[in-house]
Amino acid sequence: MNSTELGDLWDRVTGTQSAPEQWLVVVTATLALIAVVPNPIWRLSRNTITIAHEGGHGLVALLTGRQLSGIRLHSDTSGLTVSRGKPTGIGMILTAAAGYTAPSLLGLGGAWLLTNGRITLLLWVATALLAVMLVMIRNVYGALTVILTGATFLLVSWLASSDVQSAFAYVVVWFLLLGGVRPPFELQSKRRYGGAPDSDADQLARLTHAPAVLWLFLFHAVSLCSLIGGGRWLLGW
Repeated sequence: MNSTELGDLWDRVTGTQSAPEQWLVVVTATLALIAVVPNPIWRLSRNTITIAHEGGHGLVALLTGRQLSGIRLHSDTSGLTVSRGKPTGIGMILTAAAGYTAPSLLGLGGAWLLTNGRITLLLWVATALLAVMLVMIRNVYGALTVILTGATFLLVSWLASSDVQSAFAYVVVWFLLLGGVRPPFELQSKRRYGGAPDSDADQLARLTHAPAVLWLFLFHAVSLCSLIGGGRWLLGW
């Protein structure tokens, strides 16, 4: 690839694209909602939220100076991120808190990019993050999940028309915003019946001596506020 082609590629990635019609924004929101609400569909689509959840743990672990050992994604949509470092302190707290908040915050960041017309940039950034995450995956199912997700983003960003890119990007961002709301409620339900004794909220409770319910409230607050804020941006309100 020569310098001219590299320049064209750079302009394509960093350039702005026009926002879709309002009806398309509503349609993409509806499609994302369908992927989140019905349980049969959610059992499949939740894998994407798990990627964001475990990726959030991994990214914050690295940013806080911890050594990331690996990430595993399982077919039951659970996951595990292992990092090494001081077992207490702010780095461990931020790493533990990043999982349930990551999908919503990624959705909020994506909504900001879309509001500013950076549709192609969003798709390429997502592809790059998935490529980096793939290096840290330590099981076959997790690798296949990340490869398929990354390949979808790459194909859409490289081959699809601008209209298809726009629709795809809006569906993804709506899905992160809406899909980020459901897992904290699922965790709350499990804990009510004595399940998930080693959840992120319980780990945070042990690390901070603050009750797990307080951390659940934080997860709810981040997801709902991100949905409201990101939704307003996407709808142009």
